[in-house]
Amino acid sequence: MTTRAAAYAHHAPDAPWRALAGAQRYRLGNIHVDRAEMLRYLGYTGQKIDDDLARRIERVAREVEQTLEPHGVSQVFGVDTHARTAAGASCVRLVGTVVELTGDDIHRHLEGACAVALLAVTLGMESERRLRTLAATEPVEAALFDAAASAYVEAAADAVDAAIATDATRTGLVRNGRFSCGYGDCPLTAQGPIIDALDARRALGITVTESYLLVPSKSITALIGLFERGNGVQDASRTCAHCALKEGCAFRARGERCWRRANSVQED
Repeated sequence: MTTRAAAYAHHAPDAPWRALAGAQRYRLGNIHVDRAEMLRYLGYTGQKIDDDLARRIERVAREVEQTLEPHGVSQVFGVDTHARTAAGASCVRLVGTVVELTGDDIHRHLEGACAVALLAVTLGMESERRLRTLAATEPVEAALFDAAASAYVEAAADAVDAAIATDATRTGLVRNGRFSCGYGDCPLTAQGPIIDALDARRALGITVTESYLLVPSKSITALIGLFERGNGVQDASRTCAHCALKEGCAFRARGERCWRRANSVQED
């Protein structure tokens, strides 16, 4: 781990990451539903798809692209990987916020980081309304719409992730993969503070339920570690071992994982 003195040095006024300070907002109108990803959400494992179903899948995917408007925000914060919660537990704290992230996985993911880029994306309440309507009237269409919307919001997160990567490279920093609360042993309890840190209630209309779920449901929050070159970029391996949802996970039931692929570490 970096020493405490080194961690504080990252917060100096001339620290490279400060060039990225300030909230960024995104209108993500140039993204598309990944059809293969949509099929994965539907549980597709190589079964034959007849022509009628293929047409319905394509029609719903196009509906999602044409009727929903993905938006996103991001902001970069300094990071203290040696912080303690009020109860004395070790945590990662984002400087200038009340975001406290606990668990071995997030510590490993951010070990050596000089800053963290937070992001949030959403498809908005129209996606929620459309899902409710379809669920009450057309269950098959609802399943198709749900899968397409899930793939679409992932594409939105990918687009913001790519913008952060470009900015990091421009300022001489390297970054690791996207990590969200709920991965491994990092609990969902930080969702509210993350939404507050990004002002995402006002900017995007995202709220958090008492069980720490996001509304609209087609919303994602995530964080990315930023590192000075040569400072040991880390990327925590995703694992089902500590996931609170693993027992009822539909992906695990069919021998898959909920993530698409391992995050790549950018190190030019």
